[in-house]
Amino acid sequence: MITCIPDSDIEHFIEEDVPYGDLTTHLLGFGTVPGRIIFSTREETTLCCTEEAARVLQKSGASLTSCMPSGTKLFPGIEFLAAVGPAQALHAGWKVALNLLEYASGIASRTGRIVEKCRTANSTLSVVTTRKSFPGTKKIVIKAITAGGALPHRLGLSESVLVFKQHTAFLGGLEAFLDTVSELKLTARESKIIIEADTAEEALLIARSGADIVQLDKIAPSELAEAVTAIRSANPNIQISAAGGINEANAAEYAATGIDIIVLSSVYFGKPSDIGVTIQPV
Repeated sequence: MITCIPDSDIEHFIEEDVPYGDLTTHLLGFGTVPGRIIFSTREETTLCCTEEAARVLQKSGASLTSCMPSGTKLFPGIEFLAAVGPAQALHAGWKVALNLLEYASGIASRTGRIVEKCRTANSTLSVVTTRKSFPGTKKIVIKAITAGGALPHRLGLSESVLVFKQHTAFLGGLEAFLDTVSELKLTARESKIIIEADTAEEALLIARSGADIVQLDKIAPSELAEAVTAIRSANPNIQISAAGGINEANAAEYAATGIDIIVLSSVYFGKPSDIGVTIQPV
Protein backbone atom coordinates (compact mmCIF):
# COMPACT_ATOMS: atom_id res chain seq x y z
CA MET A 1 0.00 0.00 0.00
CA ILE A 2 2.71 2.50 -0.99
CA THR A 3 0.73 5.49 -2.21
CA CYS A 4 1.52 7.71 -5.18
CA ILE A 5 1.61 11.45 -4.56
CA PRO A 6 -0.31 13.20 -7.40
CA ASP A 7 1.38 15.55 -9.85
CA SER A 8 -0.66 18.48 -8.54
CA ASP A 9 1.09 18.12 -5.17
CA ILE A 10 4.51 17.75 -6.77
CA GLU A 11 3.95 20.92 -8.78
CA HIS A 12 2.83 22.75 -5.63
CA PHE A 13 6.01 21.70 -3.80
CA ILE A 14 8.13 23.11 -6.63
CA GLU A 15 6.10 26.33 -6.94
CA GLU A 16 6.36 26.86 -3.19
CA ASP A 17 10.19 26.77 -3.32
CA VAL A 18 10.84 28.29 -6.76
CA PRO A 19 7.93 30.67 -7.37
CA TYR A 20 9.77 33.02 -9.74
CA GLY A 21 12.93 31.14 -10.69
CA ASP A 22 16.31 30.70 -8.97
CA LEU A 23 17.87 34.13 -8.50
CA THR A 24 21.28 32.83 -7.38
CA THR A 25 21.78 30.51 -10.35
CA HIS A 26 20.52 33.24 -12.71
CA LEU A 27 22.96 35.86 -11.40
CA LEU A 28 25.94 33.48 -11.39
CA GLY A 29 25.25 32.72 -15.04
CA PHE A 30 25.83 28.94 -15.19
CA GLY A 31 22.18 27.85 -15.57
CA THR A 32 22.62 26.22 -18.99
CA VAL A 33 25.77 24.25 -18.11
CA PRO A 34 25.09 20.47 -18.19
CA GLY A 35 25.37 18.74 -14.85
CA ARG A 36 24.53 15.70 -12.75
CA ILE A 37 22.82 15.37 -9.35
CA ILE A 38 23.30 12.26 -7.18
CA PHE A 39 21.53 11.40 -3.91
CA SER A 40 23.10 8.88 -1.51
CA THR A 41 22.59 7.55 2.02
CA ARG A 42 24.75 8.71 4.91
CA GLU A 43 23.24 6.25 7.39
CA GLU A 44 21.16 3.07 7.34
CA THR A 45 17.92 4.19 5.72
CA THR A 46 14.59 2.87 4.52
CA LEU A 47 13.91 4.95 1.44
CA CYS A 48 10.66 6.76 0.84
CA CYS A 49 9.43 9.25 -1.76
CA THR A 50 12.19 8.46 -4.26
CA GLU A 51 9.52 8.38 -6.96
CA GLU A 52 8.26 11.83 -5.97
CA ALA A 53 11.80 13.22 -5.72
CA ALA A 54 12.45 11.89 -9.23
CA ARG A 55 9.34 13.63 -10.53
CA VAL A 56 10.42 16.88 -8.86
CA LEU A 57 13.69 16.69 -10.80
CA GLN A 58 11.92 15.81 -14.05
CA LYS A 59 9.37 18.60 -13.71
CA SER A 60 12.25 21.00 -12.99
CA GLY A 61 13.79 20.07 -16.35
CA ALA A 62 16.21 17.23 -15.53
CA SER A 63 16.32 13.69 -16.96
CA LEU A 64 16.32 10.72 -14.61
CA THR A 65 19.19 8.20 -14.88
CA SER A 66 18.54 5.96 -11.84
CA CYS A 67 16.00 5.60 -9.02
CA MET A 68 15.58 2.91 -6.36
CA PRO A 69 12.00 2.32 -5.18
CA SER A 70 10.46 3.41 -1.88
CA GLY A 71 10.73 0.71 0.76
CA THR A 72 14.33 -0.20 -0.17
CA LYS A 73 16.54 -0.56 2.91
CA LEU A 74 20.10 0.65 2.34
CA PHE A 75 23.37 0.85 4.25
CA PRO A 76 25.36 4.13 4.32
CA GLY A 77 27.13 5.28 1.20
CA ILE A 78 24.72 3.93 -1.42
CA GLU A 79 23.71 6.07 -4.40
CA PHE A 80 19.98 5.62 -5.03
CA LEU A 81 18.76 8.51 -7.21
CA ALA A 82 20.47 10.42 -10.01
CA ALA A 83 19.56 12.76 -12.84
CA VAL A 84 21.25 14.89 -15.48
CA GLY A 85 20.29 18.23 -17.00
CA PRO A 86 21.08 21.93 -17.10
CA ALA A 87 22.37 23.31 -13.81
CA GLN A 88 19.31 25.54 -13.40
CA ALA A 89 17.05 22.44 -13.44
CA LEU A 90 19.23 20.54 -10.96
CA HIS A 91 19.37 23.47 -8.52
CA ALA A 92 15.64 24.13 -8.84
CA GLY A 93 14.77 20.56 -7.88
CA TRP A 94 17.59 19.92 -5.41
CA LYS A 95 16.13 21.02 -2.07
CA VAL A 96 12.52 20.11 -2.80
CA ALA A 97 13.60 16.58 -3.66
CA LEU A 98 15.96 16.39 -0.68
CA ASN A 99 13.35 17.60 1.81
CA LEU A 100 10.85 15.01 0.58
CA LEU A 101 13.44 12.26 0.79
CA GLU A 102 14.82 13.14 4.21
CA TYR A 103 11.50 13.65 6.00
CA ALA A 104 9.71 10.71 4.40
CA SER A 105 12.68 8.36 4.74
CA GLY A 106 13.08 9.38 8.38
CA ILE A 107 9.50 8.26 9.06
CA ALA A 108 9.95 5.09 7.00
CA SER A 109 13.19 4.24 8.79
CA ARG A 110 11.73 4.74 12.28
CA THR A 111 8.71 2.70 11.28
CA GLY A 112 10.88 -0.08 9.89
CA ARG A 113 12.95 -0.33 13.09
CA ILE A 114 9.83 -0.48 15.25
CA VAL A 115 8.16 -3.10 13.04
CA GLU A 116 11.30 -5.25 13.15
CA LYS A 117 11.55 -5.03 16.95
CA CYS A 118 7.85 -5.77 17.42
CA ARG A 119 7.82 -8.75 15.06
CA THR A 120 10.83 -10.22 16.87
CA ALA A 121 8.84 -10.09 20.11
CA ASN A 122 5.48 -11.05 18.56
CA SER A 123 5.56 -12.43 15.02
CA THR A 124 1.83 -11.96 14.34
CA LEU A 125 1.57 -8.39 15.62
CA SER A 126 0.21 -5.60 13.41
CA VAL A 127 1.82 -2.14 13.69
CA VAL A 128 -0.50 0.69 12.70
CA THR A 129 -0.21 4.47 12.89
CA THR A 130 -2.72 7.11 13.91
CA ARG A 131 -4.05 10.12 12.04
CA LYS A 132 -2.01 12.50 14.24
CA SER A 133 0.29 13.54 11.41
CA PHE A 134 0.92 17.24 10.78
CA PRO A 135 -1.97 18.66 8.68
CA GLY A 136 -1.24 18.66 4.96
CA THR A 137 1.29 15.80 5.11
CA LYS A 138 -1.00 12.76 5.17
CA LYS A 139 -0.23 11.49 1.66
CA ILE A 140 3.49 11.58 2.37
CA VAL A 141 3.35 10.04 5.84
CA ILE A 142 1.03 7.23 4.77
CA LYS A 143 3.47 6.38 1.98
CA ALA A 144 6.30 6.53 4.52
CA ILE A 145 4.77 4.25 7.14
CA THR A 146 3.78 1.67 4.54
CA ALA A 147 7.32 1.81 3.11
CA GLY A 148 8.49 0.97 6.63
CA GLY A 149 6.15 -2.01 6.97
CA ALA A 150 3.23 -0.55 8.95
CA LEU A 151 -0.35 0.28 7.97
CA PRO A 152 -2.65 3.21 8.82
CA HIS A 153 -4.86 2.77 11.87
CA ARG A 154 -7.37 5.26 10.53
CA LEU A 155 -7.17 7.33 7.37
CA GLY A 156 -9.87 9.62 8.72
CA LEU A 157 -13.23 9.74 10.44
CA SER A 158 -15.15 8.57 7.39
CA GLU A 159 -13.96 4.95 7.09
CA SER A 160 -13.76 3.46 10.58
CA VAL A 161 -15.74 3.15 13.81
CA LEU A 162 -13.64 3.96 16.88
CA VAL A 163 -15.52 4.89 20.03
CA PHE A 164 -13.81 7.01 22.70
CA LYS A 165 -15.06 8.20 26.07
CA GLN A 166 -15.63 11.54 24.32
CA HIS A 167 -18.37 9.74 22.38
CA THR A 168 -19.88 7.73 25.22
CA ALA A 169 -20.12 10.90 27.33
CA PHE A 170 -23.02 11.85 25.03
CA LEU A 171 -24.61 8.40 25.35
CA GLY A 172 -24.98 7.99 29.09
CA GLY A 173 -21.49 6.62 29.73
CA LEU A 174 -19.56 3.54 28.68
CA GLU A 175 -21.80 0.89 30.20
CA ALA A 176 -24.96 2.37 28.71
CA PHE A 177 -23.30 2.48 25.31
CA LEU A 178 -22.08 -1.13 25.56
CA ASP A 179 -25.69 -2.28 25.77
CA THR A 180 -26.11 -1.04 22.18
CA VAL A 181 -23.03 -2.70 20.62
CA SER A 182 -24.98 -5.64 19.16
CA GLU A 183 -27.34 -3.24 17.41
CA LEU A 184 -24.42 -1.13 16.16
CA LYS A 185 -22.75 -4.22 14.66
CA LEU A 186 -25.94 -4.99 12.75
CA THR A 187 -26.13 -1.43 11.45
CA ALA A 188 -22.48 -1.31 10.36
CA ARG A 189 -21.97 -4.88 9.18
CA GLU A 190 -18.88 -4.11 7.08
CA SER A 191 -17.08 -2.18 9.81
CA LYS A 192 -15.10 -3.38 12.81
CA ILE A 193 -16.34 -1.87 16.06
CA ILE A 194 -13.35 -0.58 18.03
CA ILE A 195 -13.83 0.77 21.56
CA GLU A 196 -11.14 2.41 23.66
CA ALA A 197 -10.62 1.59 27.32
CA ASP A 198 -8.75 3.68 29.87
CA THR A 199 -8.49 0.85 32.41
CA ALA A 200 -8.29 -2.94 32.46
CA GLU A 201 -11.72 -3.01 34.08
CA GLU A 202 -13.24 -1.07 31.19
CA ALA A 203 -11.48 -3.38 28.74
CA LEU A 204 -13.20 -6.40 30.32
CA LEU A 205 -16.61 -4.76 29.98
CA ILE A 206 -15.87 -3.98 26.34
CA ALA A 207 -14.72 -7.56 25.68
CA ARG A 208 -17.98 -8.94 27.08
CA SER A 209 -20.03 -6.56 24.92
CA GLY A 210 -19.08 -8.32 21.69
CA ALA A 211 -16.96 -5.49 20.25
CA ASP A 212 -14.48 -6.51 17.57
CA ILE A 213 -11.45 -4.71 19.01
CA VAL A 214 -10.70 -3.26 22.43
CA GLN A 215 -8.05 -0.55 22.44
CA LEU A 216 -6.27 0.00 25.75
CA ASP A 217 -4.88 3.51 26.10
CA LYS A 218 -1.78 4.47 28.10
CA ILE A 219 -1.58 1.26 30.13
CA ALA A 220 1.89 0.11 31.22
CA PRO A 221 3.17 -3.14 29.70
CA SER A 222 3.19 -5.00 33.03
CA GLU A 223 -0.47 -4.19 33.66
CA LEU A 224 -1.32 -4.76 30.01
CA ALA A 225 0.03 -8.32 30.05
CA GLU A 226 -2.33 -9.21 32.91
CA ALA A 227 -5.23 -7.49 31.17
CA VAL A 228 -4.62 -9.44 27.95
CA THR A 229 -5.03 -12.76 29.78
CA ALA A 230 -8.27 -11.63 31.42
CA ILE A 231 -9.68 -10.17 28.19
CA ARG A 232 -9.00 -13.35 26.22
CA SER A 233 -10.72 -15.37 28.92
CA ALA A 234 -13.77 -13.12 28.68
CA ASN A 235 -13.85 -13.11 24.87
CA PRO A 236 -11.38 -15.32 22.95
CA ASN A 237 -12.43 -13.77 19.62
CA ILE A 238 -11.78 -10.13 20.43
CA GLN A 239 -8.64 -8.43 19.14
CA ILE A 240 -6.59 -6.35 21.54
CA SER A 241 -4.73 -3.18 20.62
CA ALA A 242 -2.54 -0.89 22.71
CA ALA A 243 -2.11 2.83 22.15
CA GLY A 244 -0.64 5.85 23.88
CA GLY A 245 3.03 6.63 24.49
CA ILE A 246 4.40 3.78 22.38
CA ASN A 247 7.72 4.49 20.67
CA GLU A 248 10.90 2.87 19.45
CA ALA A 249 12.23 2.44 22.99
CA ASN A 250 9.25 0.52 24.41
CA ALA A 251 7.39 -0.94 21.40
CA ALA A 252 8.95 -4.41 21.76
CA GLU A 253 7.91 -4.53 25.42
CA TYR A 254 4.33 -3.78 24.43
CA ALA A 255 4.46 -6.35 21.65
CA ALA A 256 5.58 -9.03 24.10
CA THR A 257 2.40 -8.65 26.18
CA GLY A 258 0.49 -10.74 23.63
CA ILE A 259 -1.63 -7.98 22.08
CA ASP A 260 -2.67 -8.14 18.43
CA ILE A 261 -2.13 -4.53 17.36
CA ILE A 262 0.16 -1.66 18.33
CA VAL A 263 -1.16 1.84 17.56
CA LEU A 264 1.34 4.69 17.56
CA SER A 265 2.06 8.24 16.41
CA SER A 266 5.70 8.51 17.42
CA VAL A 267 7.06 7.59 13.98
CA TYR A 268 5.84 10.92 12.59
CA PHE A 269 8.13 12.95 14.83
CA GLY A 270 11.91 12.72 14.96
CA LYS A 271 15.13 13.17 13.06
CA PRO A 272 14.95 13.18 9.25
CA SER A 273 17.19 10.70 7.45
CA ASP A 274 20.67 12.01 6.63
CA ILE A 275 20.92 12.01 2.84
CA GLY A 276 23.85 13.38 0.87
CA VAL A 277 23.63 15.26 -2.45
CA THR A 278 26.33 16.07 -4.99
CA ILE A 279 25.79 18.38 -7.97
CA GLN A 280 28.61 18.59 -10.48
CA PRO A 281 29.12 19.77 -14.05
CA VAL A 282 29.27 16.97 -16.61
